[in-house]
Amino acid sequence: MATNYIQEGKTLDYTPSGADVASGDFVTLGGLGGVAKTDIADGKKGAVHIAGVFSVPKASGAVIQGQRLYWNSSNNNLTTTASGNTLVGVSAEAAASGDANVKILLNVGL
Repeated sequence: MATNYIQEGKTLDYTPSGADVASGDFVTLGGLGGVAKTDIADGKKGAVHIAGVFSVPKASGAVIQGQRLYWNSSNNNLTTTASGNTLVGVSAEAAASGDANVKILLNVGL
């Protein structure tokens, strides 16, 4: 193994600032999207998944498979609207307009 190997890279350490993060909550790490692996207390370090497929709340509107998804930090949901939002992945499968969640393949298509 390479002497400079650190980790596999499917999770990263994350330290929330201002509020606790619950297991399964969506967070952004700069330009990356992530899902908390476990509960993370405010100011404490915890693991965040940055790869994989997760079910995350979405804005109203239909989503097609493979469509780019953006995090809307004002509404705390995924949207297909790029303007003012952070690209965090693509949809792993289609979602109907009335569906509350969409399955996102994290950090693909960035």
